[in-house]
Amino acid sequence: MDLRKLLQMGGMGLGGPAPGSDFEVVDTSEVIQISSLALLKMLKHGRAGVPMEVMGLMLGRFIDDYTVRVIDVFAMPQSGTGVSVEAVDPVFQTNMLDMLKMTGRPEIVVGWYHSHPGFGCWLSGVDVNTQQSFESLNKRAVAVVIDPIQSVKGKVVIDAFRTINPQLTQVLKQEPRQTTSNVGHIQKPSIQALIHGLDRAYYSIGINYRKNELEQMMLLNLHKPKWTEGLTITKFDDHTNQSKQTIEQMLTFVKGYNKAIQDEDKMTKEKLIVHKVGKVDPKKHLEQEVINLMSNNITQSLGTMLDTIIF
Repeated sequence: MDLRKLLQMGGMGLGGPAPGSDFEVVDTSEVIQISSLALLKMLKHGRAGVPMEVMGLMLGRFIDDYTVRVIDVFAMPQSGTGVSVEAVDPVFQTNMLDMLKMTGRPEIVVGWYHSHPGFGCWLSGVDVNTQQSFESLNKRAVAVVIDPIQSVKGKVVIDAFRTINPQLTQVLKQEPRQTTSNVGHIQKPSIQALIHGLDRAYYSIGINYRKNELEQMMLLNLHKPKWTEGLTITKFDDHTNQSKQTIEQMLTFVKGYNKAIQDEDKMTKEKLIVHKVGKVDPKKHLEQEVINLMSNNITQSLGTMLDTIIF
């Protein structure tokens, strides 16, 4: 009998499963679904704490064996530096969850998040210990790391992790999770994360984003201009210079349009088909400049008249 079978029978007191049964291991098709509200809160909290690290708890639910849904987050009292962060008030979590239930937020804690301002997404030794304490309460708990400095418009630098049980990998020589899909391998790991223990002390989980109808309406209205912005008056000097530049461009396009008409009269039908390919169309640009000039002048005149009457 080899060592693996002996351990499975519990011969060394490790409490392995019965002979012939399979180990419960996580799957590469597991996905973390983060709502837009939770993502905005995490990013805003992370940017407010720069250059220090910040942390908080994630609320949601475990949909099935392959899906963890994060619906909301909240910050925690913490002691943070530029390279580490730890929670300092364990009672706060219980009180906060009780208050959230009173406001119609009954979800449970599915993990925690913290920021790495400027140095990528990976788990330090302190982060691994913190994640292990979360996994002792729930083995499917997730650690999310977000970089508020490297995140730019249209791309959030974020990743989710879970620790690897050393008993499975070192003693039983098993893989930390089954490979049944490419979902967990789509995002290429950074060299920094590999240096700091990725795929040795912890592994990465794929992240998706979900938004309901209310969140979609909120995001659509986030940068929507108000009707009052249409009556904003620019400085008269700036407006004059802008109008001069527009008229000069219009004159250039008029000359170009006149030359294009003269050239078309001298060309055959075959040449006309390929004549404008890859070239600027002066007629379209001229129409656009006329519309811009008229709308800017009308808005400036109306705004000036309203200011004169009201103020």
